[in-house]
Amino acid sequence: MQTLLKIWKTKDVRNSVLFVIYMLILFRVTAHIPVPGVDTSVLKDIFSGNQLYGLMNIFSGGTLENFSVMAMGVMPYITASIIFQLLGMIVPTIEEMQKEEQGRQKINQWTRLMTIPLSAIQAYGLILLLSQSGQFFTDTSQATVLFAILCMTTGTIFLMWIGELITEKNIGNGISILILAGIIAGLPTFISQSLSVYDRSQLVTMIVFIAMVIVTVVSIVMMNEAQRNIPVQYARHVRGSKNSGAVTSHIPLRLNMGGVIPIIFAISIILFPTVIAQFFIGAKTEMLRNIATSTLALFQNQLFYGISFFVLVFAFAYFYTAVIFHPDQVAENIQKQGGFIPGIRPGKQTADYLGWVTNRILLLGASFLGLVAILPLIVQVFTGNANLVIGGTSILIIVAVMIDSIKQVEAQLTMREYEM
Repeated sequence: MQTLLKIWKTKDVRNSVLFVIYMLILFRVTAHIPVPGVDTSVLKDIFSGNQLYGLMNIFSGGTLENFSVMAMGVMPYITASIIFQLLGMIVPTIEEMQKEEQGRQKINQWTRLMTIPLSAIQAYGLILLLSQSGQFFTDTSQATVLFAILCMTTGTIFLMWIGELITEKNIGNGISILILAGIIAGLPTFISQSLSVYDRSQLVTMIVFIAMVIVTVVSIVMMNEAQRNIPVQYARHVRGSKNSGAVTSHIPLRLNMGGVIPIIFAISIILFPTVIAQFFIGAKTEMLRNIATSTLALFQNQLFYGISFFVLVFAFAYFYTAVIFHPDQVAENIQKQGGFIPGIRPGKQTADYLGWVTNRILLLGASFLGLVAILPLIVQVFTGNANLVIGGTSILIIVAVMIDSIKQVEAQLTMREYEM
């Protein structure tokens, strides 16, 4: 309550929080504007009981089930971001641009421009994908499909703009907050579905489910906040007439450096083959048709989907850590400041040690992240109940985004206390 009162009394922070709330309300209002010519009753049948479609619905902010103008969510923007992250590791010019503020702004502009064609392509692929499970358009003419693609592309660009506006307020990452808002908006529906099938015989199952949710939340919080502190000793400095003594500090290495980003990246990749396969499902060449059909059938297989999802999350946890954490640069900065890790020589040995420690703690962090991602499949196998499934990915996003937003708000409050 004291923190909430501080937020309300601090004008800048209060205005930022109110602005974010207003943007989220705008997002949820536009999320209920359906694409013209869509039969939503057919869509509900398509999404019921399909884990892959349900996951797509989560990351679209719950807009896909109603096939609103926001049906694509921010997935095309995330895909464009992944492309430039990968290019940064391959193309030296882009890697150099990522190190400079002006270069990062240029890459952000390219990412926005790439989002437009990616939105159109993914919108068309999504229409073809859902059409395989049922005809949800009341009018199947080309003009109707093209207008639907235009509406969905416009909705994605609008959502991307809202996300960037939220990010500028320093309350949290705008894209993550939008995904969080979509997940929370779907909670009432999930609760109502669970209660609709509830009877006294399921009391024990319900208690076990609630206990598992609590354990999952606690585990995610602990793993998300866990870190390994590497001690750093700074030698005695002589500055003018002042003689400062040795200082001991530490480098915090988080167990899960990437947060929810590896899961979001994995979702974009795992959806890509199914989108591409839709373009060849009606190809004249028999071989292309067979490959497309086999690809779609393969990703509908729950076992293959679960293993692929786990492997992708695990791999992206290491990939994203390599993008944001550079042991060589950290070791160089420590050496320039006259510091060293006790028992480790400065320079290359320090960089090797930091890389060695990071890889080992990341093994546990990446494994946990992968298990959380496929938690709904595991629970469904053991309980056999699709309605009482713990959305591990959803809980992880809620916890991680909430913690990040709270920390950013507290940092702003602390900064303004120093200014006063």
